[in-house]
This record gives sequence, C-alpha cells and structure tokens, in this order.
Amino acid sequence: MSPAYRSGPVTEILMERPGLQRVLVDLGRPNPERAYALTALTGPVAVGDRLVVNTTAVDLGLGTGGWHVVHWNLAREAWSEPGAGHIMKLRYTSLQVDSGTAEEAHPDLPTDLGGTPVVVGTVHSQLPCIVTAALEARPDLRIAYVMTDGASLPLALSDLVAHLSERGLIVGTVTAGQAFGGDAEAVGVPSALTIARHLFDADLIVVVMGPGVVGTGTRLGTTSLEAAACLDHAAALGGVPILAVRASSGDPRPRHRGVSHHSLTVLDLVRSPVHVPAHPDLEAPDRHTVHPVPDLDVPGLLAAHDLRVTTMGRPPEEDADFFLTAGRAGTLAAEFIGETDPAPGAAHSGLD
Repeated sequence: MSPAYRSGPVTEILMERPGLQRVLVDLGRPNPERAYALTALTGPVAVGDRLVVNTTAVDLGLGTGGWHVVHWNLAREAWSEPGAGHIMKLRYTSLQVDSGTAEEAHPDLPTDLGGTPVVVGTVHSQLPCIVTAALEARPDLRIAYVMTDGASLPLALSDLVAHLSERGLIVGTVTAGQAFGGDAEAVGVPSALTIARHLFDADLIVVVMGPGVVGTGTRLGTTSLEAAACLDHAAALGGVPILAVRASSGDPRPRHRGVSHHSLTVLDLVRSPVHVPAHPDLEAPDRHTVHPVPDLDVPGLLAAHDLRVTTMGRPPEEDADFFLTAGRAGTLAAEFIGETDPAPGAAHSGLD
C-alpha cells in the first residue's frame, strides 16, 4: 500500500453539517484543493488551521469526486469526544472510535421482523428512487435506512441521506458493520434490520451501501454482492426480502446495460427465495418470485421532493432505465405492507 499525505492551511469553509465539513486547503500547489473533515473523528476545523490530508484517492483518480480527506488538524495538540459505549468501529486503525451501538443501549429488542418488507439495493443512488416510489404508493409509510459498509463508511458523506432526512422521507438511519454516523449504530446487518424495525418502528427497511460501490469488472469482485447476504438475513429474520434490480439504458459498459450482471449474480448467490420486480431483460432462478410492477415517473417524484440524483454521473434523462427499475422495488415493497407471508415459499419466526 502507498498512502499519500500533504499538509496546508484551510483557506475557506465551503459547507458544514453535523459530522461533516467541506473546505479548501492550500497544499502548496497552484490552486487551493478540496477536502472534507469527518468531525466525529478529527474534530471541527477553522480557516487558518493547518491540516494533514490524505490525497491518495484523488492522486489515483478514484471516485471521490475530487475530495481529499482530513487526517488530522495540526492546530490542536489533542482532541477527544466521549464515546457511547465500548464497541469500536474502524477497528485497529489510527481512527478507531468508540461508536457505541444500539445493541448495547437496547439489548432486549425483538429479533423478528414480523413480515416487514426489506428492499436491498446494490448502489447508493437507488435509495431515493426506492423511498420516493414507496411513499407515492403509501404516503403514511415509516421508512428506515440501513447503510452497510460495502462502500463509503461515514454516513455523513451522503448528501442524499441528508436530504431524505431533512425532508422527513426517512424516519431513521442505522449504520452497520464498519459504517458509522447513523442515528443508531449496529454491529452488523442482521441486528441493524431489527434496530430499524423496532427502534424506529419502520414499516419498510431499505438496505444499501453508501456512496462508492467497489467493482473490478469481474463477476464476483464487487461489494454489491453483499446484497445476497442481506437478503438472506432479511428472510431468516422474518422479513419480506426484495431485490432492487440495477439496470441501465445509458451505461457504456455492456455488462451493466439492461439488467446489470451484478443483480443477476446476486440472484444466483442468495439462498432464500426473494421477490423481484419484473424487467424485460431479467431471467431469475425459479426459486424467486418475479412481479410485474407498473412504472412511475420516478424522475418527477425526485424533482417534487427537490432531490437531484445521478447514477455514475448520469441524470435521469441520460439513464431512464436505472431510475424506473429502482422505483419499481419501492412500489413492490409498498404492496407487501401488512402481508403475513414473509417470503415466497417460506415461513420464518425470527430468533425469539
């Protein structure tokens, strides 16, 4: 591994919200450069503070949007913030933090999801499409979001989650595994599901990683395949597992045109029968149930909630299939609210 660091003073605060500051830093190169500070880990910064920033991802041209990451603020000699328990996240790194977890604070939460629909996606930009489509069908729904650690670890980085929360479209967030910064922290996805259901009284749970899915172009070398395990967890705990299929009409890569090979691989890997919205290019194994779902004007729903969403930089007018297909999962999930059959061909009762 070859991490890269530079240091320099803050010249401007660009934006701040709980857990996040975006700043400009003079790193001794022709123009000030963008960086973000995760204030829960390194504390807040101010104009004039000299920062150490990790420049590795930007130097490599990776998908960080051109932002360095603040590693430490040299303007202070020490900084600490009380933790919430004794469970560590970012374990055995120089940024390990006592995050505490909801399992510590609420040890007696039920473990049965009781037929709650659980929509599992594979890329972060599906989240608002699922949420707005479900609310269009059932405006009274209480929707909770579980963020896995398959991509970005800090929830504070997601503008989409911040906007969904501010607009009251989701009632709570749970960060699972090494992800952190949710309204509740969870040791892993199974407990995150029960926390979302019982701590936030969710009618519908959406599970998807944060920004920045990792992919290699191979069938198995992608973090999106975590969706298979998430669907199995939902089924085992008595939820209704639904896959939000990733599809594209604008992706230049053949493996993601139509139904993405990632979604097809998830359907091969998941052991439980799951529900899947129909798509013209979808062929699912027989154990799964494919449902015809009417299309909604998902771009219109997003615009109505003042949500600007892109997928791999493409807005809805450049990739209509992505948005329509993600929205179908939300529409389908709303149909299962109040249903008693937790999964196609199966009955589960949680772990109680």
